[in-house]
Parts: sequence; structure tokens; C-alpha cells
Amino acid sequence: MKQVVGLSVMMLALAGCVPESRVPAGPVPIEADSIRYETGPCFGRCPVYAVTVRPDGTGVFDGKRFTAVTGERSFTLSRAQYDAFASKLAPYRPASGEVRYAHGEPNCANAPTDMPSVDVRWTRAIGDSQGLYFYLGCRRDNPALAEALGGAVELLPIEPMIGPRP
Repeated sequence: MKQVVGLSVMMLALAGCVPESRVPAGPVPIEADSIRYETGPCFGRCPVYAVTVRPDGTGVFDGKRFTAVTGERSFTLSRAQYDAFASKLAPYRPASGEVRYAHGEPNCANAPTDMPSVDVRWTRAIGDSQGLYFYLGCRRDNPALAEALGGAVELLPIEPMIGPRP
């Protein structure tokens, strides 16, 4: 019995010896987590689509309007592509619930109308989710967020499915 207790104490002591570089900086995504990025329509020919990606390298593109591909298409992405996409959006992920940036709300006082929107939803395998809705007319008051949302989707291998920008 003394040997078991002694061995347990030694293992606990060694558990604290993990090198700092091997400790993850934040939550580590598991394979069933997902990020859904969906664009909304504008007054014009803005591409309207949804894309869902997972850390296991699977993705689904759903072209709705003004895209090169209409309907659902599966695709693959590397873990590096997923990590880059997730990292670009991470600073804007709410701790819980949903955050909205929309015309007339306090964080978007005076915005032009007829602009597209982006709706991002992070869903964890344990079932909870967080959301971010951003009306692109709010970019004047929130330029860093607008840039992150626009730049993030460019990190995914879906440009041929979206097609040329108008």
C-alpha cells in the first residue's frame, strides 16, 4: 500500500514538469468542434454562402446565391488552414451567447444600408455555441473586426467555389 501511495505522489509531482512549450495556449479544439461562417445578401450580386469547417480537416461549402458553385460541396483543409482560420476569428469569439453588430445598435450607430453581413457560429462538441453577427455596414466603427472577418475566409480553400468577386 505504501508503494502505491508513494508511486502516486511521485507521478503527481512529475505531472507538473511538463515543459511550458507543450502546454496549449488556449482551448484545444476536438474533432467534433466546428466553425460555421455564413454570409448574408446585399442589394446587388454579393456571394451568399455558408461554410462549416472542423479541426479534423472536413469542410462543407453551401453556395446559395451568386457563387460559382450552388448547393453543398464537401472539401478538405489542412490542420494549419483550420488553425489559421480559427485564430483569425478567435479574438472576436464571445465567451458565451451571441454578440451583434447591426445598424442602429450601440456598437454600430450610423451605417449605410444594403450591405452584406457575416454570421459566425462556433459550436463545441459538448453542445454549447457562441455567435457573432456582423453587418458589414458597421465597418467604419469596427474596422479591425471587418478586416478579420474578410481575411479569415480567404484562409480557406474555397475561393473557386465562391467565384470571382464583383
